[in-house]
This record gives sequence, structure tokens and C-alpha cells, in this order.
Amino acid sequence: MKTVFDEATRSELIRRINSLHENKEAQWGKMNVYQMAKHCSLWDEWVHGRNNPIYTRSFPGLIFGKWALKSSVKDETPMQRNIPTSRDLVIQEKTGDLELQKKKWMELVAAYAQYSNPNFVHDFFGKMTQEEIGIFAYKHSDHHLRQFSC
Repeated sequence: MKTVFDEATRSELIRRINSLHENKEAQWGKMNVYQMAKHCSLWDEWVHGRNNPIYTRSFPGLIFGKWALKSSVKDETPMQRNIPTSRDLVIQEKTGDLELQKKKWMELVAAYAQYSNPNFVHDFFGKMTQEEIGIFAYKHSDHHLRQFSC
């Protein structure tokens, strides 16, 4: 299974992120390409533990989170379209510096080579193993890059 802890997988993601441009149209969802890139940068910062983000576990996550996590990382199946996200990771501004967001996102993907955040707790899934984090982080980025045909 693909994981962000694999160098070839990180290189693939970085190449795909680099191919994003302003005119890319979403195949599904409500975000434009800038919002998606910023969302992914914020998401990866959260996983890395940067800026000390703390998100409260959702009630449905407390009940179904572990089951959903196991289902998400058990095989190569990509994430489904239109899955809801944490309101803390919804990007309201419609425009911004896409090149800056791409650069930031690529740096965060590259930083998985030295990943060390044993205290990471997902707001829906809860505590995750490093293996689960690696697989899900790949699937999250892949999901959004496929959203924009990259």
C-alpha cells in the first residue's frame, strides 16, 4: 500500500502537486484549486503537529472512528468523493497565492521523511498508528489531486 513514508510515493505526490495551476477545474466538490491546496497544507500541518492545532473529536467519530479508519486503510481503494471535512479545515477565502500554497504543501509532503508526531489524534478517527497515518496521509493528498485531475 502507498504511504507518505515511502520516498517514491512522496516524489510522486510532489510531482502531482507541482502540476497544479490556476485553471484546473474540480471534478467534484466545492473547493477551487487554491482552496484545495491550502486545505491540504493545513491538513498536513495538523498531522505534523505544527502550529499546535488541536481539534476536538466529533461525537460520531467517538462511535464510528476506529471502524472507519480500519476500513479506510485496509486496501488501495481511494477515498470516496464529497466526504465531509472538519470545519476547522474549510477554506473560506476564494483567492490567494496558489504558488505559495503549492510550495508549502510540497515542503510538508517532503517532511514526512522525518515524521515525528506521536501525539497526533485525528478529530474523527482518534489515535492512529504511524502506519495508518502514512497510508491515510497519502490517500488524503491523492483524493484531492484526483479531484483536480492531477
